[in-house]
Amino acid sequence: MLILQNISYTHPSKDLLFSDINLTVNNHEKTALIGNNGVGKSTLLKIIASELQPSSGQINIDAEPYYVPQIFGQFNHLTIAQALRIEGKLNALKDILNGNTSEENFNLLNDDWTIEDRCKEALNFWQLDGLDLSQKMETLSGGQKTKVFLAGISIHQPELVLLDEPSNHLDVSGRQLLYSFIKSTKSTLIVVSHDRKLLNLLDTICELSKHGVKVYGGNYDFYKEQKQIENNALSQDIQSKEKELRKAKEKERETLERQQKLDSRGRGKQEKAGVARIMLNTLRNNAENSTSKMKSVHAEKIGGISQDLQELRSSLPDIDKMKFGFDNSALHKGKVLFTATNINYAYHKQPLWKDNLNFQITSGERIALKGTNGSGKTTLIKLILGDIKPQAGTIYRADNKAVYIDQDYSLLDNKLKVYEQAEQFNVSALQEHEIKIRLNRFLFTKNDWDKSCSALSGGERMRLLLCCLTINSKSPDIIIFDEPTNNLDIQNVEILTAAINEYQGTIIVVSHDETFLEQINIERTIEL
Repeated sequence: MLILQNISYTHPSKDLLFSDINLTVNNHEKTALIGNNGVGKSTLLKIIASELQPSSGQINIDAEPYYVPQIFGQFNHLTIAQALRIEGKLNALKDILNGNTSEENFNLLNDDWTIEDRCKEALNFWQLDGLDLSQKMETLSGGQKTKVFLAGISIHQPELVLLDEPSNHLDVSGRQLLYSFIKSTKSTLIVVSHDRKLLNLLDTICELSKHGVKVYGGNYDFYKEQKQIENNALSQDIQSKEKELRKAKEKERETLERQQKLDSRGRGKQEKAGVARIMLNTLRNNAENSTSKMKSVHAEKIGGISQDLQELRSSLPDIDKMKFGFDNSALHKGKVLFTATNINYAYHKQPLWKDNLNFQITSGERIALKGTNGSGKTTLIKLILGDIKPQAGTIYRADNKAVYIDQDYSLLDNKLKVYEQAEQFNVSALQEHEIKIRLNRFLFTKNDWDKSCSALSGGERMRLLLCCLTINSKSPDIIIFDEPTNNLDIQNVEILTAAINEYQGTIIVVSHDETFLEQINIERTIEL
């Protein structure tokens, strides 16, 4: 069992990330930890894994956790055995089998005589049977590195497993293995993921926010239903508060108008009655003070209602606050944009594809480009964009405007600030205020305009690039997305999905996220 009590974490920069986190995970429970980018999901996993120390609070845990981190190349300098922390045991076993029966070797091995067999079985299960444990991690692809740490679960056989975005770099077959493991394992799981298919395999969804952890007793579909109920109630509260604000303003106007009429009528009667000027001034001052007090009372009430309304609106999901406003592609639907006839490409004189490729792309299509790692998806994208030419066959490419968006959204210039980046796409000479209106539509407020692009999260980079595409004078005819959801939280995946569904041009997507592909209405697949 894992119990977190009043856990807080403050960055070395003294910025508070979260506080008073309370969570209980029972043995054999399979729990998801979700939340917006930057809320502290990975940090909380590292705290549970003892890789970070909390600023305050207590952790009670009755098993040593095994941690599968997100892969950023941080293990490249290690061998596979070192990354899995089994090098000492393997060397001790090898020495003992070679006759070196020292006490140190027996202590290192700790009676784990099956370590070598478990390594072989685990690597085979995760499709890594060709790897040598002495091989450097830097020689592996992102998917292989993830699989190495997943294989470590079978090797170490922990009771508690922590997984941080485990499906990020996995292809379709790798994801299927991961899903099978999650379904069959008896270990307690805590998983940070935006993979909605994976999240539906778990028992409990825990949502981390600035307010703490909220537990939803069911899988992701159940969580979505509950969130929809909450959001519907929130929308009703907002409408009710807006109505209350309108009534309060109307009441203020009516009351002040009535008071002004009474004051005016009173002054007229007093002047006709010949009241002395000094008395008239006193009466006028009294009337003005009375009106001022009345205004103050109404202003206080209206201010309170406005504050309540602002707090309610700030609780809305970001996607409900956004306006996309994509222009349609100028090309008519069905126009032939690209034709490949018997094309192939060779590396070191070795053709990339066993059979030459023949296909056509027409305007308005939604196409998924699929294949295992190394199957040539990136090469085919370069051929479609015209960055390289085929070494066999012919290509027809109609005049069109295409945009390639990779998983890091690297069309953005890290040296620029947010507003400067938007300005770079302003080829139609929009006024400054119009650019700022577009930025606001994509949730970049005045406080964000001077922020460096290099400091933006994955979700913020995605939103800024989408905003820039709407600022451009003409929407692209083709947008090619390469693993666009890899660095996004669930909320930003939903924002991207909504934006793609509003766009009317041609979409080509490389993604292993089946739920995402389904929700953007993919019509056909090119399989490599």
